Amino acid sequence: MKTRLCLALVSLSWMILQGCAVQEAGNRSKQAVAAERMIGVSEGRLAPVYGPLADQIVREYGLVEKEGVGIDLGSGPGTLIVELCERTEKMHWIDADINPHFFPYFLDRAEQNGFGGRVSAIVADSQDLPFKSEYADIIVSRGSYHFWKDKVKAFGEIYRVLKPRGVAFIGRGFAEDFPIELAKKVRSGNPMNYDKKEKAEELRGVMEKLGIEDYEIRIPQTGKAVGLNYGIWIEIRK
Repeated sequence: MKTRLCLALVSLSWMILQGCAVQEAGNRSKQAVAAERMIGVSEGRLAPVYGPLADQIVREYGLVEKEGVGIDLGSGPGTLIVELCERTEKMHWIDADINPHFFPYFLDRAEQNGFGGRVSAIVADSQDLPFKSEYADIIVSRGSYHFWKDKVKAFGEIYRVLKPRGVAFIGRGFAEDFPIELAKKVRSGNPMNYDKKEKAEELRGVMEKLGIEDYEIRIPQTGKAVGLNYGIWIEIRK
């Protein structure tokens, strides 16, 4: 009786372990597929977006000669980081993303472009960042924040990780001077008709809950005359 019971328990444990392994493999597969899809988009439809955005970030925050650490939160393929590396010779940039399947592509591309020694990649949940407090000089994020489940926690983590006098530039969309004809091509079939005023109010509410006062919500008006959504951004200074 005891022998049969022990065998039954062993069999049940094995079934549970096998089920967990299958589930884990399935999750990995979903992440891999998601990474492949986003890499394709970054090389295709979104490819023109990153250079002008990097130009704006570097220009506005004086990064050309700056030494320090920058984090791109939810960077995925790291396309924006590669563009930022081309414009900032002394900064180290970190691809912080919850999906590690992006990292081989990102690190290989950085190496091919001569930036292998100035980049890192780390698995990161926006709501629990794996960085010490007052670590980064700048944190950027394009096209990620609206997926964060708890934005109060996520923006609280961003503020914690920023150094004093650091800046975060978080949002979605285009650089303010992104050419309208290119914007039309990017938005073709993908208009992004969300309510920017509603999103702005949401961001203000997050800042109020966190007690952050030094911030600016920026809604580019470049494409307004032709009905193009250029996105929404929030700049936070510490």
